[in-house]
Amino acid sequence: MPQSNYLKEMSWAAFTERKKETDLAIIPVGAIEPYGHHLPMGSDTLVAGRLAELVAARTGAVIGPVLEAGDSAMLDEFPGTITISPESFKGYLNDVVNSLLKWGFKDFLFLNGHAGNVGIISQIAYSLRERQEIRKAQIDIWRFMKTVDQNVLQSGGLAHSHAGEAGTSVMLALYPELVNRELTRSVERKSPDAFPEIMKYGKLSDNSEWGTMGNSALATAEKGQLLVNRAVDRMVQFLQEEWGLKDTAQRQEAQTGE
Repeated sequence: MPQSNYLKEMSWAAFTERKKETDLAIIPVGAIEPYGHHLPMGSDTLVAGRLAELVAARTGAVIGPVLEAGDSAMLDEFPGTITISPESFKGYLNDVVNSLLKWGFKDFLFLNGHAGNVGIISQIAYSLRERQEIRKAQIDIWRFMKTVDQNVLQSGGLAHSHAGEAGTSVMLALYPELVNRELTRSVERKSPDAFPEIMKYGKLSDNSEWGTMGNSALATAEKGQLLVNRAVDRMVQFLQEEWGLKDTAQRQEAQTGE
């Protein structure tokens, strides 16, 4: 049986042995909210989990509990949206981190698929800053994807918008069976934003009755796979160069002495 990197799939005895090999815990975080008519509402969580699997496969990290829902108050008028209050989310995530700290983890990588969770995760990370032995980093997945795009996508400024070309392409690469290509479409703001530099706190439906933004019709699995590959490579590069972690092949060579 292939070795799983998920904590939830290990026996406690298997975990005890596995923990001897790594101090890195990956915590995937997502949301359950509208992604138009063509994507499942758990897209943020699904992508965060799969990226965690890909990074763990190359680093030997343990994947902790997946936080499936977050603060989606901006979209809670759409049917099915699950909204976790910031206080509840922070309390739960803080307990997860403290449990992992108890079992000796010192490195924490939060793979976060939902912008509404960024600030809460940052608060928990900053609360640990006095502990010099603890390292922590957050990947804000959809903003992170912009940095590895490098002309992969075609739809300009809205390419990385909500369930647009980027999000749909990544889902086509990772979960094609959950994407309804027939329902992709181009969605633009109902009215231009004259002050894009100012944070505003309306609802998504103020600008999109569809629950998306951008042109998801331009999405392809090939584009999504390029984004995923580049994103995972960059994450692993960070863990190796900044935190000094070895990839799976290097660790196996060190153990065998080859």
